[in-house]
Amino acid sequence: MSIDLVTLRDQLDEIDARIVELYEHRMEVCGQVAEYKIETGKKVFDKVREESKLAKLRNLTHNEFNRHGIEELFEQIMSMSRKLQYQLLAQKGSIGRLPFIGVESLDVEKVRVVFQGAEGSYSQAAMKKYFGDKVNSFHVDTFREAMSAIDEGSADFAVLPIENSTAGIVNEIYDLLVEFENYIVGEQIIPIRHCLLAVPGTKIEDIERVYSHPQSLMQSAKFLSEMGWKQFVEQNNAFAARKVAEEKDKTQAAIASAYAGETYGLEILKEGVNQSGANSTRFIIVTNQKIFLEDADKISICFEVPHESGSLYHMLSHFIYNNLNMTKIESRPIEDRTWEYRFFVDFQGNMGDPAVKNALRGLRDEARNMKILGNYKACTDFIPEEAKKRI
Repeated sequence: MSIDLVTLRDQLDEIDARIVELYEHRMEVCGQVAEYKIETGKKVFDKVREESKLAKLRNLTHNEFNRHGIEELFEQIMSMSRKLQYQLLAQKGSIGRLPFIGVESLDVEKVRVVFQGAEGSYSQAAMKKYFGDKVNSFHVDTFREAMSAIDEGSADFAVLPIENSTAGIVNEIYDLLVEFENYIVGEQIIPIRHCLLAVPGTKIEDIERVYSHPQSLMQSAKFLSEMGWKQFVEQNNAFAARKVAEEKDKTQAAIASAYAGETYGLEILKEGVNQSGANSTRFIIVTNQKIFLEDADKISICFEVPHESGSLYHMLSHFIYNNLNMTKIESRPIEDRTWEYRFFVDFQGNMGDPAVKNALRGLRDEARNMKILGNYKACTDFIPEEAKKRI
């Protein structure tokens, strides 16, 4: 018996048309369900109801392959149903306000700002770039101390490095953003151009030891391997520069910024000792107030998901359905929960936008421990033109 492929395809077209018709009918009914939930205040996501429904549908199939396929299919259908209901809730004004207040601008006059590190650090340079040279500031030794300072009110803002274009994210900052009730209100990008610094009058052939932060030593590995000096780790680059300046030993040098060299009166023996000329660090501006700029265009959130197949996909589908551009995703292990992770997502948007409210409502209902980390104006300084087109 020969198989007529054209006939089979005609049959599939007919079946698909019926599926589309039934899908649209189902979504109409879902709209009526949304109306009921608006009137009664009932939550959109009912995990127990969905799991029961999926179990019944699996039992209607006749083999394991179909059982798995039906489960995947209806997980998607129910996900789209929820998103339609969230959209209708948003249109009816039933989603409610997000717990953040929009402001026209940040009050940067008469504020106190904390940064981690010493005078002359890249963090201080980022702070002055954002707040101006006359900013009232102080510095602390650790990131935790900086977060504690704004949490307790001894500082209004903190400036913290969160990501380097070559070394990646600063893990501790991500963890502290979850631990503290502090929020991102701005960002600043600073180009990283490491210099070899020494006390005035030093020649390169005098140097035997070099001091810097481990990342800076790594970023300058090619240059340092050629020189063959002993390398010593400091807490940050500015501390290394300060050490060399205070000890006035011509056999010592520091790898730090030109800004640090100027701060401590050191001489630049060589500029740009790091391999990458496009190296930059992104700093975040953090406060303890739940505020966002009215013209903010970037949102950072974090959330946990059940340790189940497809759970992350379902969370990310909220961005797809609401036509939101996700620009970054990172994961961090959750303490005391083996092989479970917390996800950090950056995406374009403003908390005043209906699509953003819709996505955040869906994520809040379906994810575990979703937290809005901040809504702020994206900094495009020192970003290559090709990358800017994607922002």
